[in-house]
Amino acid sequence: MRDHQREVTTTGVPPWKSPVALSVALHLLILGVALAGWSWTSSEHEPPPRSISARLITQQEPEPSPVVEPNDQQERNEERRAEEQRRQAEAARQEEARRIAEQKRQDEQEKRQQQEERERQVAEAKEREAQKAREAEAARQKARAEAKEQARQKAEEEKRRQEEAKRLAEEQKRKQEEQRKREEAERKRQEEQARQEAERKRLEAERKLREQQLEAQADAAQKARAEEARRQQEAAAAKAREAQMLSESEKYQALIRERLSQKWYPPSSATEEMTARLQITLLPTGELAGVKLVGTSGNTAFDNSALSAVRSLNRYPIPKERDTFERYFRQFTIEFNPRRMIR
Repeated sequence: MRDHQREVTTTGVPPWKSPVALSVALHLLILGVALAGWSWTSSEHEPPPRSISARLITQQEPEPSPVVEPNDQQERNEERRAEEQRRQAEAARQEEARRIAEQKRQDEQEKRQQQEERERQVAEAKEREAQKAREAEAARQKARAEAKEQARQKAEEEKRRQEEAKRLAEEQKRKQEEQRKREEAERKRQEEQARQEAERKRLEAERKLREQQLEAQADAAQKARAEEARRQQEAAAAKAREAQMLSESEKYQALIRERLSQKWYPPSSATEEMTARLQITLLPTGELAGVKLVGTSGNTAFDNSALSAVRSLNRYPIPKERDTFERYFRQFTIEFNPRRMIR
């Protein structure tokens, strides 16, 4: 368990006060001081050193006076700067060594604290496991006792249930026997009553049947007479209607033949023996729906002249009655013959 757990220890120190942050800040400070010292001691901004000449007047023979050259002064300044930089670098190294030692001490302390925390957590985990084990054992003992008590109660309840079920079964059996006897008596009574009712209904049905047969015969005879009268009336009406439709159709057929005769121009090669039969289909508005040559005359020019005459009529004269139109003028055949003209 401890190998799979991840230990996290907090020291309570803000992140900006941690050793790593302090180390980075110190390095930046040392670098800034070094750069600043170099810029402060740069020879570009210093005035050139003054040269001093001295001469000692004595009774002896005069000697040349020592002269301090400007280059020697600059070298000494550079040496001082280099020495200052070495001291600063040494101080930085010592500070770094001290910081590393402090960091190492803090790391070791953190490791000890983390180890102690891990050991404490392990001890607590072991204690918790032990406590869980004790609680689990207590729970198991309690569960065994409860199960035993439940088994005893269940056995007693089962015994009581069986005794109650036996008593109820005996009571139910007794009631069922009594109910069966009552139902048997009721069934016999109902059967006798049903037999008597059936006999009464049979006699009543036979009487009604005889009456219905007599009424049906009378109704049939009356309906037959009425139907015969209706058929005669309808036949007379149909005959009159047919005569009217035929008369109407003959009138409009004559009009159509007259119109087509006016539009037909047979060719010069036509003879009296030539006859062309055309099948014409009209719309209820009198407009031509289609024309088909169903009997040729043997002469193409003659056939085409008949077709042209049929197609030249914009609207055919037709009766207003739809039945007459559908019967005689929806589709009809007409013949073109030079001797008989059109029929």
